[in-house]
Amino acid sequence: MDDEALLRGRVYGADHDDPDPGPQPGHDYRELCGGPLDGLLLEGTGWSEKELAGGAALLTEIGRYGPGGRAHYKPRQGDPRRFDWAGDTP
Repeated sequence: MDDEALLRGRVYGADHDDPDPGPQPGHDYRELCGGPLDGLLLEGTGWSEKELAGGAALLTEIGRYGPGGRAHYKPRQGDPRRFDWAGDTP
């Protein structure tokens, strides 16, 4: 991956072997802020406004509860393009 791709960020759920795990043209993303997935991008392409407003519960192995746990992210008030970490659940 080149420096420009690193600056663009890595998309949540991208395969570790993916030669281009960054955002793709024409897709819609939210930046994950804080918590175990800090700095990753969440693809919201095709999500309704209601779905986006509800945030996301994302599977992660690196959260408080290990494999099978979920990290919860909610839209930042005043900046819905960023999702802030709200905690982990099993």
